Amino acid sequence: MPRRFHNQVAWITGGATGIGLGIAKALAAEGATVIVSGRRKDKLDAAVAEIEAQGGRAAAVACDVTDGGSTKAAVDEILARFGQLDVVVANAGFAVSGRIAKLDTEDWIRQFDTNLFGVVRTVAAALPELQKTGGRIGLVGSVAQYLPVPGSGAYAASKAAVHAYGSTLSAELGRSGVSCTTIHPGFIASEIAQVDNQGAHDASAASTGGPPP
Repeated sequence: MPRRFHNQVAWITGGATGIGLGIAKALAAEGATVIVSGRRKDKLDAAVAEIEAQGGRAAAVACDVTDGGSTKAAVDEILARFGQLDVVVANAGFAVSGRIAKLDTEDWIRQFDTNLFGVVRTVAAALPELQKTGGRIGLVGSVAQYLPVPGSGAYAASKAAVHAYGSTLSAELGRSGVSCTTIHPGFIASEIAQVDNQGAHDASAASTGGPPP
């Protein structure tokens, strides 16, 4: 039986760990060549090796979704190496934690710059190519948008914005041949709790706890 993503190229931001890596493995198992992006080369290389060890095809392309030039460069590299782009999954994100009264404006800006505007930059870079291939867009939101958990207000608000953005984009794409699906995972043990409010990763921190990814 032909696999659903046979001969397709899929790009996953935040694809080296957690939900992103899980999505990359699933797409590779369905025949896609998966491109995992992120900022940590060691994690990207490890993800590629893991996918290839399971019989999949994978490559790493560095990308920082807070930089529009970086997302554009990532798409350019994917096209140069693979000639097409059929699927993009905007998964990169992190959680600013803290009660609303204790967060300052910069905390909120930092949270939205990655979790919402990172999605916007990723889609903006990929959409022209997806329109050529009749491709698919996947956006990773969170169940946190529905759950008023103290200490997760900034994160939940950013994911609610992703939901509104994805729903509107889906309606606007309509019958264009490009689809947009937003998913809202529940709590999953991942590295999200190892990233502080400034976006810095600390491998020594506990890998569970904090807002749902």
